[in-house]
Amino acid sequence: MIELLDEYIPVVEGSEINDDPLEPISSFAKEVIAEKGDATPVTWLHRSERFYEKLATPDVTVADLIGDVDPIKAANLKLNYADERVIHFGMIPRAHRCIFVINELPDLQARIQVALFNILQEGDIQIRGFKLRLPIDVQFIFTANPEDYTNRGSIVTPLKDRIGSQILTHYPETIQIARTITEQEAKFDKDQSETVYVPGLAKDVLEQIVFEARESEFVDVKSGVSARLSITAYENLISTAERRSLLAGEDKTTVRLSDFMGIIPAITGKVELVYEGEQEGAATVAQY
Repeated sequence: MIELLDEYIPVVEGSEINDDPLEPISSFAKEVIAEKGDATPVTWLHRSERFYEKLATPDVTVADLIGDVDPIKAANLKLNYADERVIHFGMIPRAHRCIFVINELPDLQARIQVALFNILQEGDIQIRGFKLRLPIDVQFIFTANPEDYTNRGSIVTPLKDRIGSQILTHYPETIQIARTITEQEAKFDKDQSETVYVPGLAKDVLEQIVFEARESEFVDVKSGVSARLSITAYENLISTAERRSLLAGEDKTTVRLSDFMGIIPAITGKVELVYEGEQEGAATVAQY
């Protein structure tokens, strides 16, 4: 998404919230521009630095995301708490003119989700009881698992109503697409790539195993089988072949059918089983 942004944007030098020299919103930037005018020092922000990400966890606070009053700053500057300059900005104001992603939104406590209402509706932030209103420009993106199988929380209805669009994703529908994703995301070092040859048939078999897991009566359909299974299984497959090669004293090898036994830990570590599956045992289901 950052590739769709301008390559560089101007920022008032020293601004904590990426103030636009032509449309400043913080008191700091307004004072600098009022004092120096066209001589205001400007820095340039590359689009690669305009991406912020926060994993939603139960311990996230409003101060982390939006900001809070900094009593130490107030004491050092000899200002009262009603002055904007004593505010320590959180991650969202610092992402002004950027993209801000909150992963696993349902994990965010309901009271923290409520704090996002005004930002999404009015486009500004409010900190504690102050009249401060900063019209920040942030593109929000939230990610979440389907609510029917997450037990950690849910998206509060008023917040969901303020989200512009909901994009539903799905598992790869073809072996070829699944292979493309796996090859893109799997991580290998140069030695592994040179040592182990993986024929196309082995890659297809690997993806077919994952497709079969999604259809298995022993696997919980609500939890599903993520693409991470394919990625981890692929890495385990390469590692198993590499280990066999080292034990045999070979410089190079090709993936063999016996190497597929090495992907069983990847399967057992990724799938949620129904009651019948638990009775069979994870390892037994994986070998099926």
